[in-house]
Amino acid sequence: MQLTVGFDLDMTLIDSRPGIKAAFLALSAETGAFIDADAAVSRLGPPLDQELAHWFPQDQVPAVADRYREIYPTHAIAPSPAMPGAREAIRAVQALGGRAIVVTAKHEPNARLHLEHLAIEADAVIGSLWAEAKAGALREYGAQVYVGDHVGDVRGARTAGALSVVVPTGPCPEPELSAAGADVVLPDLTALPQWLAQYVADLPGPRRPQDVEQSQGTA
Repeated sequence: MQLTVGFDLDMTLIDSRPGIKAAFLALSAETGAFIDADAAVSRLGPPLDQELAHWFPQDQVPAVADRYREIYPTHAIAPSPAMPGAREAIRAVQALGGRAIVVTAKHEPNARLHLEHLAIEADAVIGSLWAEAKAGALREYGAQVYVGDHVGDVRGARTAGALSVVVPTGPCPEPELSAAGADVVLPDLTALPQWLAQYVADLPGPRRPQDVEQSQGTA
C-alpha cells in the first residue's frame, strides 16, 4: 500500500490567524455585530458555525457563515503565512513516494486558495470535515498517519486507525494533545521529515491503517 500522510490545515500547515482575524473584522463591520476577533483566532480548529454562534443568534448563523466564506478570499488569503517546515513536510512525504493529503474543517475552496497562494502542493484536499468526521476521508485515501495540532485531529486520526502525529503550534498545548491520545508529539513541522524517514525505515513496508489500529489496541 502506498504511503499516505494526512495533514490538517489551520495552525498545522498555515498560520491562518492574521487572515481569519481580518475576515472576522470585515464581517463585523459589514453586519454591525460585535466579534472579538482575537478571541476567535485563539481557538481555531472547530467548524466555523461553532465560532459564529458566539456572536450571532443561531438562526442567523448559516447565512452569516455563507457570507464569511464569500468575503474570506479577499481578506484572509494574503495575510496567512505557511508554518515553518510546512512545504518541506509535504515534500518529505512525496520524496518517499507517498501522497500528502490535506483534510481540514475549512471550506474546501478557501483551503485550496491558501495552498495555491503558498505553493504548498498537496496531492488532494478535502474540506468541511472536523474531528471524527475526518476519519472517512483518511480511510478513503488509506492514510497511515494524520498530522494535526488540535485534540480534534487526534480524535480523527484514531477513529481512522491512523497514527496521530501532532505539533503544539495551535490552541492545544502538548500535555492536552498527549492526554487526548496523540501517538507522536513533534515540536513543529520542521521535525517531521526526519521522523517520517525513521518511521518508514522501521517498517517492512508502508504501514496499513488497520496495522496501526491493532498496534494501538483499538477496536
